[in-house]
Amino acid sequence: MRIGVPSETKTLEGRVALVPAACADLIRHGHEVYLQSGAGEKSGFANERYTRVGVKIAKDAAALYGKAEMIVKVKEPIEGDLKLLEKRHLLFCYLHLAPDPKLTKALLKIGLTGVAFESVQEVDGSLPLLTPMSVVAGKLATQVGTTLLHQPHGGKGKLLGGLAATERGKVVVLGAGVAGGNAAKLAARGGVNVVVFDKRPDRLAQARGWGDNVTALYAYESAVAEEVATADLVVGAVLVPSARAPHVVTRKMVKSMEKGSVLVDISIDQGGCFETSKPTTWKDPTYVVDGVTHFCVTNMPGAVPQTSSQAISAAILPYVTRLAQKNWRKDAILASGLNVDGGEIVHPALKGMKL
Repeated sequence: MRIGVPSETKTLEGRVALVPAACADLIRHGHEVYLQSGAGEKSGFANERYTRVGVKIAKDAAALYGKAEMIVKVKEPIEGDLKLLEKRHLLFCYLHLAPDPKLTKALLKIGLTGVAFESVQEVDGSLPLLTPMSVVAGKLATQVGTTLLHQPHGGKGKLLGGLAATERGKVVVLGAGVAGGNAAKLAARGGVNVVVFDKRPDRLAQARGWGDNVTALYAYESAVAEEVATADLVVGAVLVPSARAPHVVTRKMVKSMEKGSVLVDISIDQGGCFETSKPTTWKDPTYVVDGVTHFCVTNMPGAVPQTSSQAISAAILPYVTRLAQKNWRKDAILASGLNVDGGEIVHPALKGMKL
């Protein structure tokens, strides 16, 4: 199969879907791999690293999309990409269609086959292609949130971990999965008082082991409201696979917070779990509602492309290899990631969305 890796077009997105070593493996399996010229540079992979292992360089996006049968990219296609996609293409990337009817309609009009990273689900219920970027996003949420609390960034001027003769900061994390867990653990290691909410008993039990300064609570609405009101930083990491994220933090809860506090919404790719959330970019990442700074960047891991590209490439390579086989539709795991196909919505979590 002819596999194409285009440059990412989202604002300040630096990742590349496949690193040279992954492309080399695909070529050894008999596939042709095309890379849009310069697609790997922001991740530290120059064209020469690819040509050395047999990758063919396409001079621009039009040339790449024209050659490829399967398009493997990181983020969902935007306007420029959509003009180049055709019905014959098999698109494999993060799609996040639940909160985006406009993109969904565009893909249905094209009639292509779209398999979403975030929808591929293993037998045990795990989401292997979402996990690595969730780890990165979770860690970044705490790092970014800590910085946004600094007074020059509009924050309340609080050092989260505190020190002798000062109070510790407080971080509330909504969701004890991969993203929330990594946010909470990083905060806990910094000496912060951390409150983690979830509804799964196994996750709450696990969260208690992240440190003596971690409190794990069931996500009752009243309990969330009480803890959010006194939080310095709230990290939203609520996930309903392939579906729109529920609003766990209401506008009223945001208004109850101290001015200069910070909200970081990792769930924004799926619509956001704060009622006051709206998508932002790395170019203009924050806005303020009721004195509270909101960070809702939809491609958080794109800020660390060297790390993120290596991680996502390793995760998706086995699935790219399987998708490149003619009988891939018989693979139940790959089929679980199918979102749109031939002009129809096929994923159960998306069928009720309003277009």
